[in-house]
Amino acid sequence: MGLGGKVGVDSPSLGAAGWRDGTLRFFSEEVWRRSVTWQTLAEARDEALGCTKCRLAGGRTQVVWMDGNPEAPLMFVGEAPGFHEDRQGLPFVGAAGQLLDTMLGSIGLDRSRCTICNVIKCRPPGNRDPMPDEIESCRPFLEAQLRFIRPRVVVTLGNFATRFILAKQVSISRVRGQRFEINGLTVIPTFHPAAVLHGGGNASPAFKALQDDFRLIASVLAEPVPEAPAEEPAVETAEQEALF
Repeated sequence: MGLGGKVGVDSPSLGAAGWRDGTLRFFSEEVWRRSVTWQTLAEARDEALGCTKCRLAGGRTQVVWMDGNPEAPLMFVGEAPGFHEDRQGLPFVGAAGQLLDTMLGSIGLDRSRCTICNVIKCRPPGNRDPMPDEIESCRPFLEAQLRFIRPRVVVTLGNFATRFILAKQVSISRVRGQRFEINGLTVIPTFHPAAVLHGGGNASPAFKALQDDFRLIASVLAEPVPEAPAEEPAVETAEQEALF
């Protein structure tokens, strides 16, 4: 599969009920039930801001919920907040965020034309990798963000976000630059900006790959918006007809 090619995903976690009531469902029935208890994105945010479901709550300065425009068709999903994000309460505000802003500008966008969030909403100590139970605790919040915002394109930044969204143990170096079509949603994995900076910045091959991937993002956003499938007319049962 060449870079930029389309890949269909048949994930066990998606199953036949990927779209339910017009929303994308990635996870288990239990997680789905938890996420639909919120009627609005604001309700999910309010619960997240006071969440104490895992050990990360004890060391955070504040929960890092989201930045950008929830009406936009483009969403970026990163791994977890870092030092600056924990202090400011916004995702991608450090050096990695500056690179992300630069890449957005390279395709004529800024934060007002996308949403930016993370798999984990609290900073892990020392910026260590998130643990499986921490991901599980935060899972309904990202599910709610996806369900209420309903982006057309999701860009996963790095391994954790990519594995989380694709529900597969993939390597970002193998899948970056491809587009995965999941029940009407286009997922484009790319390198995390922090990894690009640590790997040599503008002089690195990863930076060139990041540029290529952002050109792919722009190309996908420029495609015509697919028409929503027509709803099938309701069929009255004999029991319903007896009511009239």
